[in-house]
Amino acid sequence: MQKDHASRNRAQDRETEDPSERNRPIPLIVAAITLAVVIFGVAYILFSEPFGEADLGDRRTVADLQAPVAGASGAAADGKQVFTANCVACHQATGKGLPGVFPPLDGSEWVNGDERTMANILLHGINGEMTVMGNTFKGAMPSFKQLSDAELAAVASYVRGEWSNKSGAIKSELFAAERKADTRTTPFNGEAEVRAITAKAP
Repeated sequence: MQKDHASRNRAQDRETEDPSERNRPIPLIVAAITLAVVIFGVAYILFSEPFGEADLGDRRTVADLQAPVAGASGAAADGKQVFTANCVACHQATGKGLPGVFPPLDGSEWVNGDERTMANILLHGINGEMTVMGNTFKGAMPSFKQLSDAELAAVASYVRGEWSNKSGAIKSELFAAERKADTRTTPFNGEAEVRAITAKAP
């Protein structure tokens, strides 16, 4: 028993206390390096130039940030960008749509036909049956009246001149006029209601 007790005492003698700031302070070299890094960082932030090479991050000027964005009043809208953001999921990037589900825009008589008809479809949307290039589609297209007249004109003009379509551009003034002329709050019910637009005086 005495031998075991003596062995335990020798083992305990080899143990050291947990380090603390009093008996194991941070080495001065580590503290000096840390302080130097902090000072360098502060100095770099305070004395570095606000603008540098263009490829080192966002270097836009105040004038760049204040420039009008697409779709804003007086700004040019990008029709392809508007199409990609709002239309490509259904009508596809090829303009072919999805057979039996979403009608094609490429070669569509609705796209290449009366400008007022297309403007009103974009402004108000359409539900129900619609025949496109000899095929009947039954679905729902939402209204895009939340877009500006410039954006609607841009996307309509893009679609009318893209793929095999060779129709002319549509001006934003047409969308402004049609928006005022028809204040309906529900989509057109089938193609018959849409076709009736061309019978009305502009």
